[in-house]
Amino acid sequence: MDLETMKNWAGNYSYSAAELLVPESVEQVQEEVARSSRVKTLGTRHSFNGIADTDGSHISLQKMNRVVALDRAHNRVTVEAGIRYGELCHYLHDNGYALHNLASLPHITIAGACASATHGSGDKNGSLSTAVHSMEIVKANGDVVELSRERQGDVFDGTVVGLGGLGVVTKLTLNVIPAFQMSQTVYEGLPLAQLEDHFDDIFGSAYSVSLFTDWKTDTFNQLWRKSVVTDLDSDQTEPEFFGAKRAAANLHPVPGYTAENCSEQMGIPGPWYERMAHFRMDFTPSAGEELQSEYFVSRQDAYAALGAISRLKEQIAPLLYVSEVRTIAGDQHWMSPCYKQDSVAFHFTWKQHGEDVQRLLPLIEEQLAPFQARPHWSKLFAMTPARLRSLYEKLPEFQQLLLQYDPNGKFRNAFLNTYLLDR
Repeated sequence: MDLETMKNWAGNYSYSAAELLVPESVEQVQEEVARSSRVKTLGTRHSFNGIADTDGSHISLQKMNRVVALDRAHNRVTVEAGIRYGELCHYLHDNGYALHNLASLPHITIAGACASATHGSGDKNGSLSTAVHSMEIVKANGDVVELSRERQGDVFDGTVVGLGGLGVVTKLTLNVIPAFQMSQTVYEGLPLAQLEDHFDDIFGSAYSVSLFTDWKTDTFNQLWRKSVVTDLDSDQTEPEFFGAKRAAANLHPVPGYTAENCSEQMGIPGPWYERMAHFRMDFTPSAGEELQSEYFVSRQDAYAALGAISRLKEQIAPLLYVSEVRTIAGDQHWMSPCYKQDSVAFHFTWKQHGEDVQRLLPLIEEQLAPFQARPHWSKLFAMTPARLRSLYEKLPEFQQLLLQYDPNGKFRNAFLNTYLLDR
């Protein structure tokens, strides 16, 4: 294992694995899992905490990244778990299909994104895990099982966002939709106050909407609207939108960065996957070396929560590259931050000032506490384990699943034991 594989994508976390295994088949995964005492799957290393760490064996599925089957009769695609969204999107579009949602980065693996409830944006768009129809996993004893609603019933909702604790996911079957064209238009200078009376109007104005701010003022630097081409309305081409002015050129969400690595803007139509993600697959995403935190609150609390965060803007701004606000439709997955609630996510892309960020996070969480804010599982947070556990009503059932699928804790680690099992 070289130094690169021992750290996460951002370089802020060093892994403790004794070995890195790169199997090329399900059979090889079975063999490695059965012989190992502790195992965790390592994806594109886009986690910012220890959720994917282990002191045993890391299994990378980077060589298991193929499309297995396209089921046109049921509008589903089956893929190996190591495939990245950017790789699958090309295949789907060429075959007339699309995914309902994408995260900001197309660089991440499908299995890792679904296991951690990673999301995209849109009032009516559930997180990426909501596309999962079934999964194939390798259990602790090396056996392969298929998980689906037909087989597990409602318990399937507890397995999709499995946080890496149930086994090694080797295949996923996703629901897909017909391919479509999108355009993306960016506006600058949206006053925060506009959201008090027009939150639904702004976020409901397109298929997906993102607001970006550096928290230096009470104004959002940028507003990104991603629209299905056939659904374009008149104000998509108007020079102003709720006080924000249409950008005259392509922009990067982080002030001062080149827009070269961003998805096409300026209202130019193109394939769904070239507009829905913020960043292009063939370029370094976001700011590169960075830290990330994210918190989810119920949509009804969005404006009040924004006001609470704004009280800390003088402390936030010096440590921040950019902050993003997005909406996500609620889902039924037990360990999803959007469980049973339409949600708004407040994302923070931090500069590499780790100690300062860790001192600031408790203050942000204190401001968001009245809104029962849930942190993103794979990003930085300071919340106590007891507080985090209290936010998930289905946690007792999920704990039973962990013990059922992995009674000896082969797939657990310090993170899961601390935050999920109080050990």
